[in-house]
Amino acid sequence: MIEPWYIAVEPFSPDWGDGWTKYVEWSSLTQLKEVIGLDISLCPCVIKNLEDEDWKHNVQEDYVIDFFRDLEYLKTRVAGIEPCSILASARNPQTECRDAFFDPHFQFKGYDLVGMEEGGMSALTNCGGFPLAFQNDELSNVGLVSDLPRALEIQTSLLKHYPEEHHAHCDVWALWRNE
Repeated sequence: MIEPWYIAVEPFSPDWGDGWTKYVEWSSLTQLKEVIGLDISLCPCVIKNLEDEDWKHNVQEDYVIDFFRDLEYLKTRVAGIEPCSILASARNPQTECRDAFFDPHFQFKGYDLVGMEEGGMSALTNCGGFPLAFQNDELSNVGLVSDLPRALEIQTSLLKHYPEEHHAHCDVWALWRNE
């Protein structure tokens, strides 16, 4: 069982109109129905400025201060902010996560590869592709990898084939969305 970190992000979907259309054309990720992830430019955190009280509830590690350990506090903090998706996450899991966190309000969505200290960009959905590490059609309709073994293979392949690319230095993140 894991204890997830929670984050509230802006969803990225066809509701964004031209921005969505241009993104799908640029990325060639035509299977996407929406993007669920931690990429700070596609799905930025909805909390733009941390308040004093936030520091009693958030994760205080480098580059992840927008994540919270206390779901109820986060829900209160983002009440009334629309659009907003609350994600539960596990950073660099060692075992398959599909059933490692159970909350009937959250549904497992898959794995993202994001380097928080490398700018918070998803290597899967926002770097133009890394064809020696993965193919675009491997991603789900929300831009994630379905299983941990494949996510770990992609992580290793990124470093092997693109060692000079700073976005290739990334963590694997398991993600669940509050439904």
